[in-house]
Amino acid sequence: MTRSIVLLSLLPLILASCDGREAGSNPDSATNNASLSGLEQAALDSGVIANVSEISPTGLYRKRHEAGRDSLCIVTNKDKKLDFALEASFGEGINCRGHGTLRAAGDRLIMNFARSACIVVAGYEGDRVTMPGALDVECESLCSQRGSLEGVIFPRVSRDENVARAARGRKGDRLCS
Repeated sequence: MTRSIVLLSLLPLILASCDGREAGSNPDSATNNASLSGLEQAALDSGVIANVSEISPTGLYRKRHEAGRDSLCIVTNKDKKLDFALEASFGEGINCRGHGTLRAAGDRLIMNFARSACIVVAGYEGDRVTMPGALDVECESLCSQRGSLEGVIFPRVSRDENVARAARGRKGDRLCS
């Protein structure tokens, strides 16, 4: 029964995607993007899914798990650009930690780590940041022992930049200052 309701609620989107127009051909659409399918464009236009390019990534992302806590904060600096800091725990004494500058590019966040040649293009879905499954060897210097940022997911817990600035790391120090 629930499955039928879900399918029926998606019917207008499916029909809108089959109207013969090319993806992104609606000149009135604020999200005009030729790389979107008709269904994706219809979902964006109707508000069923959020346009992540319009959602600021600033805030606090955090996940607790059996091995510790993974945290990512993103804040605006004095030059109105984005800074970030993160740490991920994988058990006692195994962790990754780094900070740097960040640039949003649609559904991607380009993270340039300070004091490292590590650059990561992370996925951004508005409510979470996902690290790619494979990282450059330069990113290994951010981690101790067998730790790795590969595949780490940071779910958003707050959009408030003040919460992100106040976030503390494992050792009690401010993560984003």
